Amino acid sequence: MIDWQQIDTILLDLDGTLLDLNYDLHFWLEYVPLIYSQNNNISHQSAKDKIIPILKSEMGKLNWYCPDYWGDRFKLDIVQLKRDVSHMIQILPHVEGFLKDARTLNKKIFLATNAHRKTIQVKMDVVQLESYFDGIISSHDYGAAKQEQSFWTNLSTELNLNKERTIFFDDSLDVLESARMFGIKHLVAISKPSSKIQSKNVNGFVNIENFNNVLPI
Repeated sequence: MIDWQQIDTILLDLDGTLLDLNYDLHFWLEYVPLIYSQNNNISHQSAKDKIIPILKSEMGKLNWYCPDYWGDRFKLDIVQLKRDVSHMIQILPHVEGFLKDARTLNKKIFLATNAHRKTIQVKMDVVQLESYFDGIISSHDYGAAKQEQSFWTNLSTELNLNKERTIFFDDSLDVLESARMFGIKHLVAISKPSSKIQSKNVNGFVNIENFNNVLPI
């Protein structure tokens, strides 16, 4: 499916690509409303009814991924709450085997994520994947989410990307479409970003359930 001799640079999303999205779904849809309900003396369901629409209003924007923004909005220490349930952070199947193969073949490997650096740190403290990457790029570094072309312009300049010899893995349709618009040649969608949700095809892209589908490199 992938001719790895044609690839020099690997760009990888974090949540739903390398890490099980179940953690994030539980955190935002269950745990944050729970703590909010306790702090505001309302029911868990009432907290969900209030919080989830507010979350959705920022979906795909830089604020959506910013713990400082949501901390101010909900009067919660989001980073500490993330650490409180960090035992739920899990690496998706075959990720480490893929990263080891890629390093052995001297591919350049970069984490390219919308996650805030505070969030990245919480997760890396658990999964210890940093050593596999030649660099970690957060969209907050550029002030633009991966859904925006300016993210890709900045990334390409920083990494001196050869778009023809770059592959990008992500689980979000809007992000993959943005990468394609910018001209990244090789694009792969993760169709099973959460262990708790059935695989769902991401239309218009090559799909894999996990990195076993592209091993060995």
